[in-house]
Amino acid sequence: MVISERARRTNPSPTLAITAKAKQMKKDGIDVISFGAGEPDFDTPQNVKDAAIKALQAGVTKYTDSSGTPEVKQAICAKLKRDNGLDYTPSQIIVSNGAKHSIYNAVLALCNPGDEVIIPAPYWVSYPEMVKLADGVPVYVRTDESTGFRMTPEMLKSAVTPKTKILILNSPSNPTGAVYNRSEIEEIAGIAVEKGFYVISDEIYEKVIYDGNEHVSIASFGDEIKKLTITVNGLSKSHSMTGWRIGYVAAEQEIVSAMTRIQDNSTSNPVSFVQNGAIEALSGPQDFVSMMVREFDARRKVIVDGLNAIPGIVCPNPGGAFYVFPNFSALIGKSCGDWKITGSESFADYLLNGDAKVAVIPGSGFGADQNIRLSYATSMGNIEKGIERIATAVSALQG
Repeated sequence: MVISERARRTNPSPTLAITAKAKQMKKDGIDVISFGAGEPDFDTPQNVKDAAIKALQAGVTKYTDSSGTPEVKQAICAKLKRDNGLDYTPSQIIVSNGAKHSIYNAVLALCNPGDEVIIPAPYWVSYPEMVKLADGVPVYVRTDESTGFRMTPEMLKSAVTPKTKILILNSPSNPTGAVYNRSEIEEIAGIAVEKGFYVISDEIYEKVIYDGNEHVSIASFGDEIKKLTITVNGLSKSHSMTGWRIGYVAAEQEIVSAMTRIQDNSTSNPVSFVQNGAIEALSGPQDFVSMMVREFDARRKVIVDGLNAIPGIVCPNPGGAFYVFPNFSALIGKSCGDWKITGSESFADYLLNGDAKVAVIPGSGFGADQNIRLSYATSMGNIEKGIERIATAVSALQG
């Protein structure tokens, strides 16, 4: 059997792989604390479940329009106007099987072989793989703690070439929790308009934000940037609906039509009755979201303080999302028995398969090998126990 070059050059998701391994270890009776999963640990709101159940019982089980029902598109338009100050019509909306699917369709619709896609690093693990699957070329803009993990306008300008087709912008960010402020996003918008490249704006964490930070949609800075922007969002993070697989895009009709043709010939419509649940999530009471964010904020403070109390680990305070991305570079070169810390993969391996039994995600998959990612979308008890185990494991390192 000969596997395609496209498939061979695509890397598996480290987040999914480590989370799956931690789950299997738990099934095998091993006491594992997992900071891997990028999903809220709260149940989906009851009113959302009720809306989907009602639709299911009413026989909403058939095909819908490939790009989503008119009703869910209208609810998305209303949400974008209410929350983001964006005016779109239903013909400019496509609903897909999660925001990941939305981004993938957008990359496929825009990217020709050899086109360059600018990706600020650290990045979500799937962005480069999607670009490679579309025969595009990922161009990384390296950021670190000194810039708050945010790409400056000067850094962006230096990365732009005549082959630049797309910038992928993610704020709040996975894995760092970085939030771009209004003036930074406006400057990025100006560069995109001046140079004429598209912006895929991944806004899936827009509701999970702290410390008075403001989420700003880049498409809101005028008609010129709006025409170049593919706004991506969904309900996985805001309403704890990860398994429901509902994401959406708002963009120029030509782009949405191209994405729809791709979806027509791959997945067709998102699950019919799930779309009814999505309407309720978008249009119904939003008390759940604020409750969840308050709880994440409390956990954030505990995990940041706990990690910063461990010698050799420095953990910035994230402005959004539900991840921390601590730097452990001071531990590189240290060892414990047969374990030696050479980078993020060896450190994650030591924490999971050594005595600690703590699952974290190596930063190498995000383009930052001196960092690890921990999700605090888990209970306060797990956070406290996990930090204690990490501290004990780090204290055992010598050298």
